[in-house]
Amino acid sequence: MPRSTARRPDYRPAPGSIPTQPGVYRFRDARGRVIYVGKAKNLRARLSSYFQDPIGLHQRTAAMVASGASVEWTVVKTEVEALQLEYSWIKEFDPRYNVKYRDDKSYPWLAVTVGDEFPRVMVGRGAKRKGTKYFGPYSHAWAIRETVDQLLRVFPMRSCSNGVFKRSGQIGRPCLLGYIDKCSAPCVGNISAEDHRAIVDDFCDFIGGNTNTFVKRIRTEMYAASETLDFEKAARLRDDLGALEKALEKQAVVFGDGTSADVIALAEDPLEVAVQIFYVRGGRIRGQRGWVADRVEEGGTAELVEDFLLQLYGGLGEEGGDEIPREILVPRLPPEPETMEALLSDLRGSRVRIRVPQRGDKRSLQETVGRNAGQALVMHKTKRASDLTARNQALEEIQVGLGLDDVPLRIECFDISNLQGTEVVASMVVFEDGLARKSEYRRFVIKGVDGQNDVASMHEVITRRFRRLLDEQARSTEVATESGPMLVDPETGRPRKFAYAPGLVVVDGGPPQVAAAQRALDELGIDDIPVCGLAKRLEEVWLPEREDPVILARSSEALYLLQRVRDEAHRFAITHHRSRRSKSMVESLLDDVPGLGEVRRKTLLKHFGSLRKLRAATVAEIAQVPGIGERTAIAIKAAVEQSSGKTVSVNTATGEIDES
Repeated sequence: MPRSTARRPDYRPAPGSIPTQPGVYRFRDARGRVIYVGKAKNLRARLSSYFQDPIGLHQRTAAMVASGASVEWTVVKTEVEALQLEYSWIKEFDPRYNVKYRDDKSYPWLAVTVGDEFPRVMVGRGAKRKGTKYFGPYSHAWAIRETVDQLLRVFPMRSCSNGVFKRSGQIGRPCLLGYIDKCSAPCVGNISAEDHRAIVDDFCDFIGGNTNTFVKRIRTEMYAASETLDFEKAARLRDDLGALEKALEKQAVVFGDGTSADVIALAEDPLEVAVQIFYVRGGRIRGQRGWVADRVEEGGTAELVEDFLLQLYGGLGEEGGDEIPREILVPRLPPEPETMEALLSDLRGSRVRIRVPQRGDKRSLQETVGRNAGQALVMHKTKRASDLTARNQALEEIQVGLGLDDVPLRIECFDISNLQGTEVVASMVVFEDGLARKSEYRRFVIKGVDGQNDVASMHEVITRRFRRLLDEQARSTEVATESGPMLVDPETGRPRKFAYAPGLVVVDGGPPQVAAAQRALDELGIDDIPVCGLAKRLEEVWLPEREDPVILARSSEALYLLQRVRDEAHRFAITHHRSRRSKSMVESLLDDVPGLGEVRRKTLLKHFGSLRKLRAATVAEIAQVPGIGERTAIAIKAAVEQSSGKTVSVNTATGEIDES
């Protein structure tokens, strides 16, 4: 197996030495530890892509290549073998640059020890064991325990521990469950191993989704007992039927055709991904599971799906193949769906399909799973953001990473938004102690820049914000309060919020935007406020007059906080831009309406708020706006309808609008 041992950049293998067959490769660091495992259809093409100009690489990929000291590979015959070997190596070496899906909590399993002479049903967590059949996982342990307790009336199999089972056999007396008919008491010989095994098989079939057979059988036996006047047996069967129906009520029916499938959805951002999976068996949701993982490598949704499928099913082996359903529903197909299907089909022993649902109940269920994934990601981020220790760590890491004199307790972030150079706006968001202060957010309309020029727009907004800072500081008086000194307006006594200088200014962008912000501060004579920029593409932090960016650790709290600040500024700017664009469109439509002056246009805009709402309004509703009569309302409605491409005419006799 070829191997390069030189340090980067010299450890790049000669292109001619890399085979063109499919295979799996490993990057190692200077200590020989495996830091990344990947697979490729063509090893030469894939490995060569890592050693291009680092500027063209994804930031995480560039960091991985920079951390490496050698690369090695193994050639395989097929792509399926490559998938299998990739999973084996990931499991063996646990590389830090491979995505790792971890549980956001521990999920309970329903387990049946089918390998025992007298199998036992139990609820447990953790790793699976050989000789045990598992169902689930389920969301709540208490719910599955209640279900098992009800089913033991119908399927009286063993549920006691090995110690209780052995002790009951020694004293010749069953436990309480044996006396209340929730166990057939194999411990004292009340039932043979074969008969007990039959009960276990029926229990597994029922839990596995074959429910209609047992419900119909018990109902038939109940009616038969009633007809023969065996009312005691009929009553017992009636109670058994009620127990089965109560157990089934806990599992929602989602597919009427009895489909068995795993439904998977993702919610992602540049740093993390949340995955949710619903286990559907026999048309019913049997369980749910969720993960939150760090994104540690380059790749989109398709690659994330492939990694997830490999980690979820790759370790099952042939013994766990029956846990793989016939159908797997995903938000996007993996890059090589046929290869993944072949691997899963080999594990299951029959055909497995991976597909993206397009319509109907399956599409609806995947959207539900997607909402669960989105909520899980939001809850994860909210919990992380509300953690005081994490916030303090983030601020300290920013101070150290950017070389600041003080911890930036107040961070202000600026972003520019425009549509092809029109309606250019800017936003400013404020974070104090790592938390958003929405009451201090501000919006700006860029006035001194023509066309699409984000650099000039950034210079203008920084100039305006910090000129306001200097003005307010000059007009403010400092007073002592319980929480410390405060700057207030000497005339009103109200605090001047924008008289406080931020500990860090963050701009959305790279070196040009950072340079523009720094130039604006220099022109105002401000030299004690640090500036940095966060570029979206590679999540790089840029400082003024530095050729190379600051690379914060991908999993650091500092990068997480800066990303939150940047994304919030972007969201706030986009919201402002959309609002102004809608109002601008309405104003342009109303310019040619006769008799509609500036005052009545503003009244109309204030009443409806957007073009969509104005377009949906009737003539009568428009006429109810103060100052708008019926004739003017008809003209407004005609102008709005014409803007949507409709041909309209006004019936002068009736005042109604005719559309064609």
